[in-house]
Amino acid sequence: MVKNNRTKVVIMGAAGRDFHNFNTVYRDDTNHEVLAFTATQIPGIDARVYPASLSGPLYPHGIPIISEKELKEFCQSQLVTQVIFAYSDMPHIEVMHRASTALATGADFLLLGPHRTSLAASVPVIAVSAVRTGCGKSQTCRWLATQLKNRGLKVAAIRHPMPYGDLNNQQVQQFSCRADLNRANCTIEEREEYEPYIDGGVAVYAGVDYERIVTLAEREADIILWDGGNNDFPFVKPDLHIVLVDPLRAGDETRYYPGEAVLGMADVVVIPKVNAAGLHDIENVIQSVRSVNPRANVIKARSVVQLEEPGAVANRRVLVIEDGPTTTHGGMGFGAGYVAAVEAAASEIVDPRPGAAPGIQAVFAQYPHLERVLPAVGYFPEQLADLESSINATEADVVVAATPCDLARLINCNKPIVRARYEYAEAEDPGLIAVLEAFLEKYTRQNDASRKRE
Repeated sequence: MVKNNRTKVVIMGAAGRDFHNFNTVYRDDTNHEVLAFTATQIPGIDARVYPASLSGPLYPHGIPIISEKELKEFCQSQLVTQVIFAYSDMPHIEVMHRASTALATGADFLLLGPHRTSLAASVPVIAVSAVRTGCGKSQTCRWLATQLKNRGLKVAAIRHPMPYGDLNNQQVQQFSCRADLNRANCTIEEREEYEPYIDGGVAVYAGVDYERIVTLAEREADIILWDGGNNDFPFVKPDLHIVLVDPLRAGDETRYYPGEAVLGMADVVVIPKVNAAGLHDIENVIQSVRSVNPRANVIKARSVVQLEEPGAVANRRVLVIEDGPTTTHGGMGFGAGYVAAVEAAASEIVDPRPGAAPGIQAVFAQYPHLERVLPAVGYFPEQLADLESSINATEADVVVAATPCDLARLINCNKPIVRARYEYAEAEDPGLIAVLEAFLEKYTRQNDASRKRE
C-alpha cells in the first residue's frame, strides 16, 4: 500500500548514477516518492521521462527528467523534502553550491554511499575507478582484460552507464560486435568505451538497470571487470579495487567529488603517465595518496602514446581530435592526440575554433580551456554532424584522432585520419601484473576449497 505522507525526493544527476541510485534505493520504497530527476553535464538528456518499465509499480506514469536549472523552483513548488546529489567529477565547492540551492528551499541535501547502492556479484569483480575523468581507466581496463583473457578466463566488462537515448531500449545492453553498436545507435561517447573491448574479443555490458545487467554478465563470465565512468565509485562491490590518479593534474585527487572518496576506498592506486609527468608532481601525488589512503598499494605506470602512421604527420599541419569527456568535463587541455602529433614533428597544430560549426562553438564556449584540440563530441546526430562540418572546414593536411572509437566509420572526412592511442605499460617491478596474479591465485584457492567442501 502506498502511503500518502511519503517523503518527497528529487535526484540530481546526469543519466547514470542518478538512475542507479533510484533503482537500488527508491524504486520499491513506499516511504519515499521521487518526483523528478534533474539532468546536467550531458546535452539533450533532460525533457525526457524515466519510463514506467524501469520505475516500477509505484510510478505507473514514469518520472519526469527536468533541467538542473529548474531545481530551486521545482523544490519550492512541490515542497520537496530531500535532494539527492547523484553525479560525479564535480569540484567540492560546486557540490556545496548545489547543496546551498537545495537547502535554501528547505530541503535536505544527501549523498548516498557504496553500502546502499553497490550490487553483489557471484563471480570475482575487479573494479577500475579514478579520481578524475581522463586519468587512464580505459587503457588500464583494456590491459587488464587482455591479461585475464591470456590466462584463459572469460571476461565480462561492465561499463558505467551512458543511457543518453531511448531509456526503454537501453535497459540492459550487451555488445559483442560492432553490429550491436549500430543497432543500438550508440553515440561517439559510447563507442569510445565499447569498441576497444569488442575489438579485443571481450563482451561489454551497460544500460540502466544494473541488477539485471550484473545477473546477465555473471552467468556468462568467470570474472567481471567494472570499468568506471568519470570519478564515480563502482556500482558493483569489488573484490579488488584499482584507482587511478593523475600526476598531470596533481592535487585534483582531493579536489573533486566523489574522487577523493574513491581514493580512500582503493586497494591499489595506480599512478599512470609517469613517463610524461615531472618528478615533483609524481611525488606530490604519492604524498597525497598516502595522506588519504595509507593502506593502499601504490604502483607507478607509463601511458604510452602509439600513432598509427607517424610519417603521415611529420611536417604536416595537423588538426587534433581528442577524447570528448577527458577534454570537456575532465578538464584536460590536451590528450594523446596532441602528444602524438608533437612527437611526430607536426609542423603546426591547427586551431579548430575558427571553422567550428555552431554546436561545436557552444562546446568551446562552455569549456574555454580548450584551444588547440577539438573534442570528439557526438551525443546526438546534430552534434555529430556539427563535428563533421567542423573537421572539414578546418584548414589542415591531416587529422590525428585520439578518440578510442573509429571516427572514420562515423563521419565523411575530407582529409586523412591517423589514429593515436594511449596504452598502459608497467613502469616498475613488481607492478600491477603482480597484484593481478596474487588476486587470481587467492580466488583459485578459494574456489578449490569450495569445491572440496561440496
